[in-house]
Amino acid sequence: MKNEQYVCLICGYNMAGYHPDKCPFCGASREEFITADECYARFNVKRFTVNKKVARLNSVPRLGLEHFAYCIQTNNKTYWIDCPSSFDDCLKRMDIILFTHHHFLGASNLYREYFSSRTCIHKLDSVHDICQAFTFDKSFLEDFTEDGIEAFHIGGHTPGFTFYIFEDALFICDYVFLREGKMLYNHFGPEKDTREGGRKIKSIIENRNINMVCGYNYVIDYSDWKSKFDNLCV
Repeated sequence: MKNEQYVCLICGYNMAGYHPDKCPFCGASREEFITADECYARFNVKRFTVNKKVARLNSVPRLGLEHFAYCIQTNNKTYWIDCPSSFDDCLKRMDIILFTHHHFLGASNLYREYFSSRTCIHKLDSVHDICQAFTFDKSFLEDFTEDGIEAFHIGGHTPGFTFYIFEDALFICDYVFLREGKMLYNHFGPEKDTREGGRKIKSIIENRNINMVCGYNYVIDYSDWKSKFDNLCV
């Protein structure tokens, strides 16, 4: 890699342009960092089919607590929802990387440069300190639809948190956790705002034709997920 960049082995966060004493995301010490070049040599990114148009992307072997990223193939372009933590130039080129929020930027700066792709995030998250070394080609303030992908800003977990729907798939990232069969709101953020965001999600997804939910570390049948979510929103 041309520029200095480090990857945290605990959480997968990429630190572009500097070498801090601790990870700005999970707090791990610098002994837990490897360079982006070392990460490239040790980890590959593999595609795992979700359906005919959606695949999840994960580092192999697993890179710490790394989240799932997702690839959507529309009729016109290839989109990613969030970005893998490790860079792999063997992947098919993506046109646009859409972020749910600023925690899962991954190695998007490297993919953006290598593939001449565009990145897109909500304006309220783009201004966070951990985003300063990353370039965003578009920051938005309103909900939008592009190539059949619908973007809904709800805030809560982070000020700019945005979830997406494409055809029958809901991309909810880490707004809620599934643990031991139970669903919990993400507690890293303001509790009141996060619960209010949950109510917004519920109103948006009601009566939608959704069959699957793509979360930050799971893909699950919508009916199972929805029953847990409804109980959470009571």
